[in-house]
Amino acid sequence: MEKVLVDLGERSYPIYIGQELSAVILAEIEAIKDAKRPYCVITDNQVAASQADFLDKYFSQTPRFTFPNGETSKNLQTFSDALEFMATQGLDRSTCVFAFGGGVVGDLAGYVAASYMRGVDFVQIPTTLLSMVDSSVGGKTGVNLRAGKNLVGAFKQPTRVIIELDRLKTLDPREFSAGMAEIIKAGLLADIALFEKLETLPRLTAESPELGSIIKYACEIKASVVKADETESAASGGRALLNLGHTFGHAIEQVTAYQKYLHGEAISIGMIMAALLSNKLANIQEAEVIRIARVFEKYELPTKLEKPLESAALIQAMSRDKKKKQGVMKFVVLEKLGQAKTQADIKKPLIEKVLTEAGAC
Repeated sequence: MEKVLVDLGERSYPIYIGQELSAVILAEIEAIKDAKRPYCVITDNQVAASQADFLDKYFSQTPRFTFPNGETSKNLQTFSDALEFMATQGLDRSTCVFAFGGGVVGDLAGYVAASYMRGVDFVQIPTTLLSMVDSSVGGKTGVNLRAGKNLVGAFKQPTRVIIELDRLKTLDPREFSAGMAEIIKAGLLADIALFEKLETLPRLTAESPELGSIIKYACEIKASVVKADETESAASGGRALLNLGHTFGHAIEQVTAYQKYLHGEAISIGMIMAALLSNKLANIQEAEVIRIARVFEKYELPTKLEKPLESAALIQAMSRDKKKKQGVMKFVVLEKLGQAKTQADIKKPLIEKVLTEAGAC
């Protein structure tokens, strides 16, 4: 078992990473029981079916809120339904919520935990590669509005994150590749050594012996960024750098109604767009854009829009991005491979040119 600490002073918490973490999970449950605290599980119907043995083993008698799988469920109605469920179960402010699932489950359950009785503890047990290396770490929680993604939420840190690698054995290969997009992102924005390792290693799978160390590597990068700028309040750079490709990617998700691309797939296209923008700003060479694209292609991730989307619709969606301040959109661009920065003085014609090259119209 490996361990990474998210260092936030009194609110610090561990990330446990290993093949089989029964002892860690049981110890957490027993500690809650010993303190006579209630607890519940929030998951989705797809995870509940594919991970039924896990749920039966650890949470067979535990109140469980289950909602339909997918990004379209990450909304205020599901959030409200989860809160009503907790209230009808008689759960009090000493409750601990276990978020068991992918990024949608973790985001929703975390926001529920942040809101119920003004805040209760929660534990992240991610089941997808993307949630293991990204959404389960750092305390960003929330839901989507029709106007845009993650526009409602709260910063709420979990008390621990338990990454049991065995959960990946039931993961669809497409979902695994989508998770790799966030690992590639971590290398591009913060550590060229990680990016180069992903270039040279054979294509990773759930069975790869190197996977645990790669996940740890990505978690360490995110933990260090979160420690330095937990609530994304830095005037420039800081935690916003973790949004490399996300301004473009979230717009793609919204314009396609979250139906066409998985989150990691939209972010893959978004990161190529960010690389193209970085090239046009004379930060990186065209050959480096091609080099980046090859790593995404290695995992069969899209690097262009499959079907054209209207540039105007994408730009309108981007105009509601959370990084926007005082009416000005901010983009995360590469200064070089392994180093990123935020930049606000991007002209609309340049954005349109990038979108066109990536398949928009």
